[in-house]
Amino acid sequence: MAFIQVSGICKYGETENDLVLKDISFSQQRLQRVAIAGETGSGKSTLLKIIAGLIQPDAGEVKFENQPVQGPAERLVPGHPGIAYLSQHFELPKFLRVEQVLEYANTLGAEEANAIYEVCQITHLLKRKTNQLSGGERQRIAFARLLITSPRLLLLDEPFSNLDMVHKNTLKAVIDDIHDRLGITCTLISHDPLDILPWADVIFLMKDGGIVQKGTPVKVYTSPVNEYAAGLLGKYTLIPPANMEAWVKSLKLKPRRKNLFIRPENIKIVKKGKHNLTGRITDIYYFGGYNEVKVSVHDTSLLIRTDAEEFRVGAVIYLSLTADKISFI
Repeated sequence: MAFIQVSGICKYGETENDLVLKDISFSQQRLQRVAIAGETGSGKSTLLKIIAGLIQPDAGEVKFENQPVQGPAERLVPGHPGIAYLSQHFELPKFLRVEQVLEYANTLGAEEANAIYEVCQITHLLKRKTNQLSGGERQRIAFARLLITSPRLLLLDEPFSNLDMVHKNTLKAVIDDIHDRLGITCTLISHDPLDILPWADVIFLMKDGGIVQKGTPVKVYTSPVNEYAAGLLGKYTLIPPANMEAWVKSLKLKPRRKNLFIRPENIKIVKKGKHNLTGRITDIYYFGGYNEVKVSVHDTSLLIRTDAEEFRVGAVIYLSLTADKISFI
């Protein structure tokens, strides 16, 4: 039995020709980490709100622990008691102490509540007023306020937006602890592949109200179904069939009518060899632990990721790419 079962969900906009969500179906198991990515307006937030019981679908059904999730048309107070949704536009009451805000929402005993405050790393903030908190601290308070209502599913809508790197890393640790120490299942939305690729068990990619690809992080990253899916999870190079002759010879590939798809880290800079490609460096971008090098190869601009530092613009280099590191889209 699935923990969450989403079946045939549709949601119209202002007209019946304006479909915000198109026949969305998927399941999520207990403690399975699901991440959703997609361009702005693809329907991600609407989907989470329907799962939470905050928006009424126009067709389809959501079941949570094998029980239907009722929407606002069926419940006087919208929302499901076992599901908590955190909007990216959350608000905290102003000018109250943090402990007051949490006390009003708390359904747990003192010991259980204190354990959640520890997981959320807010114990030292309880005496502060909400207008004295940083953005990252406010986010963790909002987490705690939801968790003390004893949800079993936590839906997070862009939880890392507008956070600096320090607060983002702290919040990532909190989300991991929510899953590992509290046993709460999490689903989150993020635009940043670095937020979801290391975290998720399954990734859904959305476009125009539908799911265009779903699978493990490795699968969706290395074998995207199209260029849109490729771009959501990182940088890449596409070699069109018209420019592929030299690549086919070097890699000993069969000619294809599809584009050759390559991630920057799949290309290696090597010593000159019989089957290596030759390129000229046109740009170098420094990212701290690695460089991204733009190389012109047979009239194609190629992006390479390397930790070597001795290169310069204009230099001729030699490239190697094994056939098992590429795909076609």
